[in-house]
Amino acid sequence: MAKDLFSQQSDVYSKFRPDYPPELFQYILSFVNNRETAWDCATGNGQAAKVLAEYFQLVEASDMSSGQLDKAIQKPNIHYTICTAEHTPYNDSSFDLITVATAYHWLDHEAFRKEAIRVGKNGSLLAVWGYNLVQFEDDAVNKVIHHLYYDIVYPYWDPGRRHVEDAYQNVPFNYELLPTKDFYIHLNWTFDQLWGYLQTWSSVQTYINKNGTSPLELIKDQMKSAWQNDEVKSLSFPLFLKLGRIVK
Repeated sequence: MAKDLFSQQSDVYSKFRPDYPPELFQYILSFVNNRETAWDCATGNGQAAKVLAEYFQLVEASDMSSGQLDKAIQKPNIHYTICTAEHTPYNDSSFDLITVATAYHWLDHEAFRKEAIRVGKNGSLLAVWGYNLVQFEDDAVNKVIHHLYYDIVYPYWDPGRRHVEDAYQNVPFNYELLPTKDFYIHLNWTFDQLWGYLQTWSSVQTYINKNGTSPLELIKDQMKSAWQNDEVKSLSFPLFLKLGRIVK
């Protein structure tokens, strides 16, 4: 069943979710045969679509969340559509590249596979990726984030989150596999940037919906004690990638 886990926090999502590193896209594009049309599935606010638009004549970007698409990045060659990943309006054999950025774990994998094979060209590429729990150079900050993740909101994650925790090692992915590699998102954040990012977690929003209060209030004092007022801290997100060739 399709799940909309991000409409409620679409505003903070567009402001605080990290962008993906250029070397990720360069690696993906090295396996793409043609650069006419790409489909960015579960596009969110278009973080991947905006980069693909630099390389493809047309980018079709879809999401089931109208709230996310309302905040989406606009470019002349990006066309946004509200639909699920498993049922789209696209024609057969339309795309040279299909991407799913930090969302493959939410999909119905077998239904999506049928749709990807239908709309992808023979020999087209499917690239899916995600990033794991943020890692700061400051262990005191990591300790507070781990407390939030594992001790407070862990029961509020959708079961699909488990695929992120194992870096997509066990996620269904029945395509002709291509070699992959790991990447990292390296950033420097203020306290406000971290706090905004934590609000984008679907588990945080589920907690709020069920309990009427934010779980972030339970860690705020701890985090403040680990973070001086105007301090900027270095961090990284471990990023994992799976590549498959669509063969008809």
